[in-house]
Amino acid sequence: MLGNPYDRDCPTRQLLDRIGDQWTVLIVGSLRDGPLRFTQIGKRVEGISQKVLTQTLRSLVRDGILTRTAYAVIPPRVEYELTSLGRDLSEPLDMLDRWARHHMTQVTAAREAFDAEHTPASA
Repeated sequence: MLGNPYDRDCPTRQLLDRIGDQWTVLIVGSLRDGPLRFTQIGKRVEGISQKVLTQTLRSLVRDGILTRTAYAVIPPRVEYELTSLGRDLSEPLDMLDRWARHHMTQVTAAREAFDAEHTPASA
């Protein structure tokens, strides 16, 4: 199904919102090397709350990007893993990661120049 993400009612727009979310990018990246448990993901993705991690993981499972596997052991163990769809998504996200790392110095310089130009002089 092709869509027009510039149309506010297009489902493609919802998907772009999901995959463009900072937490989705970081969670998918953290699972690139294989399955992880909830707490392991939370440790890799510093700054994410348990509530947001739970919500994001649930959404990614719903969208078919992750699988959730619960093991019937004591204590209970749950792992999350990229699906083939998730692995496909990880490729362009890896490219964005490399772009950000490569250009961070330029972006920082641009921010500093902008802030210097738009900050009122002290009296």
